[in-house]
Amino acid sequence: MARYQCPDCSYIYDELRGEAHEGFPPNTSWAQIPEDWACPDCAVRDKADFIPLDSGEVGEEAGPQSGSGAER
Repeated sequence: MARYQCPDCSYIYDELRGEAHEGFPPNTSWAQIPEDWACPDCAVRDKADFIPLDSGEVGEEAGPQSGSGAER
């Protein structure tokens, strides 16, 4: 599943997690988000402004998966 980042405040919409406060349950795809939806954190940016993130761009999710502990 993909993630998208607000270029203004860095809020990240994660399709896997959804956004319960906005009415989007987990596994809600980006295509299902209304075109007139605005960032829930800053309300400055619209859906069209969000930047798609590659799976390796956010360090907190890549870290635990990259080290399996086999080198100990």
